[in-house]
Amino acid sequence: MRLATILTSQGPRPAAQIGDRFIDLQATDPSLPLSVKGLLAGGSQSLERALASAKKPGAKSYDQAVKLLPPIPDPEKIICLGLNYRDHAAESGVPIPKDPILFSKYSTALIGQGDAIVLPAISQEVDFEAELVIVVGRSGRHIKPGEALQYVAGYTVGHDVSARDWQLKKDGKQWMAGKTFDTFAPIGPVLVTADEVPDPHNLPIRLRLNGQKMQDSNTREMIFDVTTIIVHLSKIFTLHPGDLIFTGTPPGVGMARKPPVYLKAGDVVEVEIDGLGLLRNPVIQG
Repeated sequence: MRLATILTSQGPRPAAQIGDRFIDLQATDPSLPLSVKGLLAGGSQSLERALASAKKPGAKSYDQAVKLLPPIPDPEKIICLGLNYRDHAAESGVPIPKDPILFSKYSTALIGQGDAIVLPAISQEVDFEAELVIVVGRSGRHIKPGEALQYVAGYTVGHDVSARDWQLKKDGKQWMAGKTFDTFAPIGPVLVTADEVPDPHNLPIRLRLNGQKMQDSNTREMIFDVTTIIVHLSKIFTLHPGDLIFTGTPPGVGMARKPPVYLKAGDVVEVEIDGLGLLRNPVIQG
C-alpha cells in the first residue's frame, strides 16, 4: 500500500494512493486514525481497515493535483546516518565507519513534495544528499536481528539537505546544526509499505540537479543494512511508530566535486528511488 498525507479543506488527512487517485481514508471511514502515524500505531488491523476503506465504491478521492504533505508530518524522532555508503566515505576522505554515525533532525526541517528548500542567509555551502528513509511501524527496544524487519512499516524517498559550512567548518563541527535548518528534510511523495518492497537493499537511487544526474547508485552499497540499523538504534533508545530513519547517501555530493557544487536559488532537485517514487523540490533563497 502507498500511504500519503494530503492537505484538504478539513486539514491534513491520511490517504491511500490507488492508481492516480488519493483516497481520503478518514472521510471514508471516520473511525480510522487522523494521521498516517496513527494508522501505523494501530498495527496490521488498522492498515487492513485502511486498505478496505480505500477500495470502497464512492470513496472520497483527490487527483494528483492535491497538495502532498510529508507522509509522516509529525514524527517523534528523525534519526540520520552519516557516511553509510562506502564510496561516499571515500570521497569524503574518511575511513569506513565501524559503527553507524548518528545525528538528528527536527520536525521543523520536514517538507513534502513540491515544497521549497529555503537556503539560509547564514550559509553559503548548502549541499544535496539522496537517501532511502525507513519508516518505523512498531515500538521496540533491544530488537533482535531476526525480528528487526518486523519493526519496519515501509520506506520513502528522502533528501538530507546539508549546510556544509556549518556541519564541517564551525568549531567542533556542528553536524546537527548543519543538518536541521528549516526545510532541510524533504521526504515523500508517499510511504510505500514494506510488503511492496521485496528487497530494500537492491533499490536504484539517484539525484538530479536541474535535470543533470549527480548521484546514481544502489542501496546494496550501504555499509549498514536495514536490520543492522534497527538493531543498533534500538540499543540506544525506544523506536516508535512513525519514527523516520535517513539511511545515508551515496557518492556524488556537491562538496566532493571539483569545483564544489552547492545549491542556489532557482535550482530544482529531484531524488528518485525505484519503486518508491520521485521527490521534487525547488530551491529558493531565504
